Amino acid sequence: MSAPRQTTASASERSGGFDFARAASQLTDAASRAGAAIMRHFREAPEIEIKSDNSPVTRADRDSEAIILEALAQLAPDVKVVSEEACDGTIGPLPVRFFLVDPLDGTKEFIKKRSDFTVNIALIEDGAPRFGLVYAPARALLAVTTARGKAVEAELPPNASGADLSRLDQKVLQARPPNKEGLTALVSLSHLDPETEAFLGKLKILERSGVGSSVKFLAIAKGEADVYPRFAPTMEWDTAAGQAVLEAAGGCRSRHQWRTAPLRQDRIGLTQSELHCLGPEGCKRPALTGR
Repeated sequence: MSAPRQTTASASERSGGFDFARAASQLTDAASRAGAAIMRHFREAPEIEIKSDNSPVTRADRDSEAIILEALAQLAPDVKVVSEEACDGTIGPLPVRFFLVDPLDGTKEFIKKRSDFTVNIALIEDGAPRFGLVYAPARALLAVTTARGKAVEAELPPNASGADLSRLDQKVLQARPPNKEGLTALVSLSHLDPETEAFLGKLKILERSGVGSSVKFLAIAKGEADVYPRFAPTMEWDTAAGQAVLEAAGGCRSRHQWRTAPLRQDRIGLTQSELHCLGPEGCKRPALTGR
């Protein structure tokens, strides 16, 4: 996803002006409150609507989004926000820097009463994720970039009163080198297809696990898995925050094509073609991508 380029400052200079610590603190508080709103609906029968793209949306999505949008307005009122549920299909031209939000990634898992759904918040700059927060409220698991090249995880129970990141027991995230005996692969619960099976067939896979939403990114960032291949189309608000956390933890994405043209105003969503997430050694060894 590329935004219009500016020549007055480099990407690194602009990123240097972004306060990772402040964003992590304020958005952790918002995520905890959004998680509480989501979990209230999780314990009840969800109110489900079907959007124009045939995907489901619930009241939990909308309540979470309202909390996050308010927090972002306080954090950075001059930065544009593109949020999945607030998007009406007329995104228009994007600036160099903007926030990308999925207030409830994994709505299908949420409806099925699974625990692998997340709140995703990312800062996009020059077409790439720079800051990311992923929160799985049903698992009380938070992952957030607190500085350039640094991401932490913490236990964060949902709380309608919010949370103080500085008081949480934080652990620096570090993707692991691959096990010589074989790799642990993650596959989508909803999009396991022949291409994915063929890709995994070229690798030495010791174990595989089916997981939904951005929890897959966190598993690699936490050093619990090695590779997540995805050939079906994805939406960038589903993946940007997880990518930022994964890269800060030393992992990477490969054969991942961000949209290079301005977003069309007649479509909802920001599409990607392929997304292969890898641990640190996979970033160095092209053979791990199946090529």
